[in-house]
Amino acid sequence: MTTEVIKKPPTWFWVVSVIALLWNLMGVGSYLMDAYVSIEQLEAMSQEMRELYEGRPAWVTACFAIAVFGGTFASIALLLRKKWARPVFIISLITATAQFIHWLFMTNSVEVYGTEAYIMPILVIAFGVYLVLFAKKGIANGWLK
Repeated sequence: MTTEVIKKPPTWFWVVSVIALLWNLMGVGSYLMDAYVSIEQLEAMSQEMRELYEGRPAWVTACFAIAVFGGTFASIALLLRKKWARPVFIISLITATAQFIHWLFMTNSVEVYGTEAYIMPILVIAFGVYLVLFAKKGIANGWLK
């Protein structure tokens, strides 16, 4: 009979986990604002921005939803010290990457928004990779069960 040793995580583990949750909750807020754009908000957009918004395929919107809700659930799993945080972070990262590949390479978003179109994708992908590695470290160190 083997027993699994669960180690107490350091304080910085909790700090990073809370920051991860807040980051992903901001993503959920962004998704909800995007999903429930009003007619007035659409009319306030430039023609190019509105075409980008209205021309987005359903699979990209689905990727956005999976990425932010998956990241939120994975962050909660970190706070609950569950190993399944890592595969959920991986799914979140894959779907965010797919969304941003479409945004940057399959649309004219860079022409419409300029170099600012790269900022959020870079931040999201970098933090997503970090969270996958963070969860892996948590598993390796016995902080997640």
